[in-house]
Amino acid sequence: MSTAARLATRAVSTAFGLVMVASAAVQADGPGLIVAVVAAAAVLAGSVFRPAATIAVLLTVAVTVLADAPPVLTATSGLCAAAYLVLRHTAAVTSPTVVGAVGFTAAGLAAASLPIQLPWVSLLAPLAVLVLYVLVTRPFWAT
Repeated sequence: MSTAARLATRAVSTAFGLVMVASAAVQADGPGLIVAVVAAAAVLAGSVFRPAATIAVLLTVAVTVLADAPPVLTATSGLCAAAYLVLRHTAAVTSPTVVGAVGFTAAGLAAASLPIQLPWVSLLAPLAVLVLYVLVTRPFWAT
């Protein structure tokens, strides 16, 4: 990869990281803003030191929790976090990566927008993930 391409990838990944933090911090105040500033600094540090990118994403999750961000902002932040980490760690975006990230974001938004108030539904999530995992990996099992 050429130097220009590497710099462009860093710039785009940093932009995704800053949008990730900004979308999580829209409604933040007090401690949430302090964590958002630290997360933004970690995004900038992540352009030089890759592990800081992961720390930036974890700090952004903390901002989301502290700010009690609405689902749309949380989904935007999560989608930007996925793009940020992919670009920061691999510098290559493939169509399966984009389809997976957008698909899971849409599924999360759809689940968050349902007005169902059943407290026991969350207990089914691990079983649903296990069943989906088995169904998806079944073609790869040895016969």
